[in-house]
Amino acid sequence: MRSSVHVVGFAGGLAMNQTDLVLDPVQTPGVLAAKLWIGRGSAVDPIGQRGAHQLLASVLTRGCGGLDAMQMADLVEGCGAGLRCDTHEDGLLISLKCRDLDSSKLLPLLGWMLHSPHLNKEQVSLEKELSLQALQRQREDPFHLAFDGWRHLAYGSGPYGHDPLGVADELGSITADSLRPIAKSLSEDGATLALSGSIPAGLLDQLQSDGIGPLPQPERSISKVEEASGHEQLTSKPTVRLQPQPTEQVVMMLGQPTLPHGHADDLALRLLQTHLGTGMSSLLFRRLREDHGVAYDVGVHHPARAMASPFVLHASTAIDKAMTTLDLLMLSWQELVEQTLQTADLNLACAKFRGHLAHASQTTGQRAERRAQLRGLGLPDDHDQRCMKALETLDGPALRVAASRHLTTPLLSLCGPESAVEPLAERWNKAFGA
Repeated sequence: MRSSVHVVGFAGGLAMNQTDLVLDPVQTPGVLAAKLWIGRGSAVDPIGQRGAHQLLASVLTRGCGGLDAMQMADLVEGCGAGLRCDTHEDGLLISLKCRDLDSSKLLPLLGWMLHSPHLNKEQVSLEKELSLQALQRQREDPFHLAFDGWRHLAYGSGPYGHDPLGVADELGSITADSLRPIAKSLSEDGATLALSGSIPAGLLDQLQSDGIGPLPQPERSISKVEEASGHEQLTSKPTVRLQPQPTEQVVMMLGQPTLPHGHADDLALRLLQTHLGTGMSSLLFRRLREDHGVAYDVGVHHPARAMASPFVLHASTAIDKAMTTLDLLMLSWQELVEQTLQTADLNLACAKFRGHLAHASQTTGQRAERRAQLRGLGLPDDHDQRCMKALETLDGPALRVAASRHLTTPLLSLCGPESAVEPLAERWNKAFGA
């Protein structure tokens, strides 16, 4: 039998004077997507409690305000809605998708999750066990092991030095009482609520009456951005890390920490990422798969980050083709600095970049998430539009200059049989080692 739940108003919910509201009305068949970005993620996990923010996020949907876990689930599922909370390095993202008619009943949950989570001990223990199981599965994944090794080289014990899931030994010691001061700190710096889709007029009136409204958009300081770029990490030694595993393949991660999202050179690096790793026409796909047939999988990892974002080429290959694969990855990396991108390749990269922005804005959820993310990173709402215009000012020499500034001290992580990765490390040290 379902519990009877009545949710009233927004009062006491979203700390209205600290919540930045972003509105994106879109003609949809009665669907509303809400994204609440809270700028405290795994990068600010307390010392000795890596994984705390992820564990906290996992229990936010397990009871808040006047609702226990079952009542909360009944309310959300009874409306046919979806509610989840994800942990990123730079923040927590609470996502709600529902009918516009149900928004007045469901939006208060976001505020209660932020300001009055229950943090029931049994629920914390359950989610902690699930997280520990996920960490165990990651230790069986050569791709994850390789990236973990690269992350250790690049960031050490810094904010980006661990997976948002945390570290098993530290996660296992976290309790509900450990999470309470962290939960209290979530709202200290405010939050961003982005709404996209069919937004009922009455809902807007309610939000305005509670004090939510567009806030002045902060201008990101260039000096602060440069301070956050993490150049001190680029001098770390050694430059290669081995993760010996009895697998039938070798996984390689080659790259370095670079720039925060929104830095003046960030667009140039994103075009290089697109040129190298987006689609079957990308350089790495053609070179490693079509021309030489040495890799099972190739790509480039360059996510949006508030601080020094990874720029990492990755590939998996058979043991007997590992040396050739590494040579081709090193060649591709060196070309970024030593050779100017041809006009045809630049035009293709620009076309792919425009297509990516278009594809990433197809759904209300995608639109709301991007707007919340931009505000959370201190960037203007029209950042992507500015990037589209800036494409016209970039040429091959400009991309080469950006690469020479930010892609000169690569780090390598290898996962595979010891007999295979050790010769690869020797080859690497001859080319890039200290």
